[in-house]
This record gives sequence, C-alpha cells and structure tokens, in this order.
Amino acid sequence: MSLLSVRDLRISFGTTRAVDGLSFDLAPGGALGIVGESGSGKSATALALLGLHPGASVTGEIDFDGTDLVAASEDRLRAVRGAGIAMVFQEPLTALSPYHRVGDQIAEVYRLHTGATRRAARARAVEVLAQVHIADPQRRADAYPHQFSGGMRQRALIAMALACRPRLIVADEPTTALDVTVQAQILDLLDEVRTTTGTALLLISHDLGVVAGSTDDVVVMRHGLAVEAGPTGEVLVTPRAAYTKDLLAAVPRPAPPRVVDGAPLLRVTGVSKHFPSSRRRGLRRSPPVHAVDGITLDVREGETLGIVGESGTGKTTLARMMVGLIAPSSGRITFDGTDIARRRGRSVQMVFQDPMSSLNPRRTIGESIADPLRLHGAPAPRATVEDLLVRVGLARTLYDRYPHELSGGMRQRVGIARALAPAPRLIVCDEPVSSLDVTTQAQVLALLEDIRRERGLTMVFVTHDLAVLRQIADRVAVLHAGAVVELGDVSSVYERPRHAYTRQLLAAIPVADPMEARRKRAERRELAEGAAVPVVG
Repeated sequence: MSLLSVRDLRISFGTTRAVDGLSFDLAPGGALGIVGESGSGKSATALALLGLHPGASVTGEIDFDGTDLVAASEDRLRAVRGAGIAMVFQEPLTALSPYHRVGDQIAEVYRLHTGATRRAARARAVEVLAQVHIADPQRRADAYPHQFSGGMRQRALIAMALACRPRLIVADEPTTALDVTVQAQILDLLDEVRTTTGTALLLISHDLGVVAGSTDDVVVMRHGLAVEAGPTGEVLVTPRAAYTKDLLAAVPRPAPPRVVDGAPLLRVTGVSKHFPSSRRRGLRRSPPVHAVDGITLDVREGETLGIVGESGTGKTTLARMMVGLIAPSSGRITFDGTDIARRRGRSVQMVFQDPMSSLNPRRTIGESIADPLRLHGAPAPRATVEDLLVRVGLARTLYDRYPHELSGGMRQRVGIARALAPAPRLIVCDEPVSSLDVTTQAQVLALLEDIRRERGLTMVFVTHDLAVLRQIADRVAVLHAGAVVELGDVSSVYERPRHAYTRQLLAAIPVADPMEARRKRAERRELAEGAAVPVVG
C-alpha cells in the first residue's frame, strides 16, 4: 500500500508547462529520489504536494494517505502541512525567520498543530534539536538563525520538520551549497531519521550522488517529464534512458596523471592573513581571526594546483591574496620573482564563485569583458570580445545582453571570458562550478581544461569538492584552519591520504554507485568515532 500516490500530475504557470504527466508511488517508511537539472520540474512537484502553487494550474491526483491533495480545501491542506507532510527547504536562511529564535520557531509549529502548552512546545523543540545532533540544544534553542552555521541551520529545519512527527518528509535540495562533509552529515541524518522514526522520505536533488545512498527508488526528470524510474540500484547502475546516461557521464572522474616540471611561477612564502574581530569580551576586543596562518607553497608554470577545504578554512582568502586583491598580514607572494602587488592585472586574473555578483548588472556582458582590454589600451575591442565569447561556447550576439538574461552556466562562461581577455599567464578560479548542475559543471570543467591546454596557462582551482579536483588538478593542497595539512600529487593524496581531515573529505565525496555510497556512509561513521579532527556542523 502506498502512503503517497501521484498520478498524471500536470503543473502549468501560464503557458509554461513545468510538470507534464508525472506519476510515482512512495510506500510508508520508504525513500524516493527525484533527480534532474534546474528547470526539470523537481521543486514544482515538491511544492504541489503541499498545495503551495496558488497561482498555478495543477491537475491530476496526489493521494496522500487517502486524501486527494489536488482537490483538498485550504483548511485540509493546512492540517496536512507539517503534521502529515513536512518540508525541508533548500535555503534555510530564507525558510527561517531572522527575527525569531530557532527554538521558538520550532515550538510555534508544534503548538499550531497539536494545541500544546508553551512549556510542552519548548520541551519538544529542545527534544528534536537534540535528535538532529545539535550540541547543547537547551542553549542553542535560544539562538537566532544567523548564529548557526549553514549545516546547523539545515539541521534546525529538519528538527522543525520532525516536530509534529510527520509520516512524510519532503527534502528539496537539502544539501545544495553545503561543504561535502556537512552534506554527508545531513544525508546521514536524514537516513537516520527515516530508520529510527519510520518516516518516509522524498529527496529532491540535481546530484545523482546525493540520492544514490539515501533512496530505494529514483525518478529521473527532464523538462517536466519522467524519463526513467525504478529501483535506485538499477537506474544508476544500468540506466536505460539516454538522459540518465548523460547525467552519469557528467559525474567528475579522475583524469590521466600529468607530470609538470615547470619552474615555480607563483611562490607563497610564510603567508598569514589576520582579520580584526568585531566581537568584544567586556571592554576588550577579541583576538583577531587567523584566516590564513603561515602557508608556504609554489604554483609551477603550466600546472593546475587544486586548493580544497571546507568553508572557513581560508581558501578564498588565500586565492584573493594570490591575485593581489588583499594584502597578506605577513609573508610574501611573488609572481615570476616580482611581488604580486606589482604584477597583478594582465599577468594574473580571477574567475569568481558567483558570476551574478561579480558582473555589473547595469552593463552588458560584452562591455564587462571589454573593460580589462580598454584598461590596457585597446580602443575598440568589440571584435576581440566576440571572439572570446565564441571561444567559451557563447554566441557573438550575446555581447549586448545583460547578466540577468543568461543562465548560471552562461554567466560563468562570461566570467571565464573576462578573465581570458588580457591574456594572463595565471588564472585563479574560486569555486567556479559549486552552484552549477552536474552537466553544466562538466561543461565548464572541460572548457577550463581545453583553455589551459590551448594557451599554456597555469591555474589555481579552489573548491570544497575533492571529486572535481581529481578531474582537473595535477597537485592538491588541503587546507584546514588556515593551514596546509596535506600537499602532493592528486593520485597520492586520494589513494594514500596521511591526514585525518583529508580522510574525512574523501569519505564525504558523493558517489553515484548505491553500493559504494553505502560503504562510504559506514566509513564516515567509523571516522566520526575516532577522528582527530571534529566534524564541522
């Protein structure tokens, strides 16, 4: 018997059909994954389950425990939301009120559906915070969302979902933009919740590795249609649909090893960066934040050096110092023997993590790419810019478009074109694929490698994802707490990691093979019990 049965679901926004004839079943206590790229209709399906499409046309049947949610009244839907079906949204900062304490928000949901007293609701809030492994839940219940880390905010949303003991949890991209270790913790937590409470799980993601180890069955969506469905082990191991095969082919894979014997082009010697703390202890200011602490490394000419670590490990600070955007507190960075502050611009360029915030929304993309050319004396660079657009896989006609008119992947290609414009010798890429779908990510990685080979570039590639680095980097530096804890060739770091933190990162890499995903989950549990480096939460 099915807890949730969806039949011929169709969702339209005006003339746009977001979901077209989707059908699936979910058993009590089961786990179903819906996977696909942006625009496939995944999130539209999730919101339809809770009746959260007031302006859309929704037809078909959504049967939840004997109730057709498509035909249900608003009062009936309110009774189902939270108590019967709970939602874990993609972005916890927008799902949680910044003006209210986390514990109060969880207690409010519980009181609304159960009529419990304030004291009982508070106790339940603390109980579910403890259930999702938030340390000192009694105290942390009084914190505001901005006082939680990203992983802790996501745990708080899961706690809120658990408060009313729902029969189904819908998790819509719950690990997007999280570090790999935090992502693994959230997936392990959802699996634990399902095992211990018997709650069914509908897990929505664009990442096959996310659903591989956490679901029993999977539906692959594209353009609102289910192109393939079945047991997770069958769909991901022996896919039938061409689109599923394309998604699996886009998963990062190790590149053939490459030996680079070039002389050091960029040298980082004893570099530290300290930022003054804004917090005070009584009348005294707290000690400064040590973002980067005594790093020494070389970037060889012609190589791609990967820098990996979680948020807060100093990756972006180091990258910005490498291109001269910020000055080190101590130590020295030289490019080809000259201090980086005197060689930035034409010699060194950067591709930023978020192209939307790094491109001027009031200027066309062509003009943004042309700026560094004009800075170096090119009077009429339009033809050069159009050639660069073509080189990064975009049409010449996009010169006069604005950033908001392009997709995320297209904007990142614009960022790469802008970095290439002054013909630099070194490009520093700061998390350039972290927010992209798996196929778009594969395209951008292939583009960067093609350009590196074609122009003989040196690259520094900063990321939190070791799987991506294994595809593109020659050597890798692992950062933790502002210091390099491991440095070596990619193959040696992956196959023979020496530091406990590196082993944690490797165990957290999502994989699309369900058997391997479950093996990694068991490995993470062993590491968590005896690791020297605490898991970030």
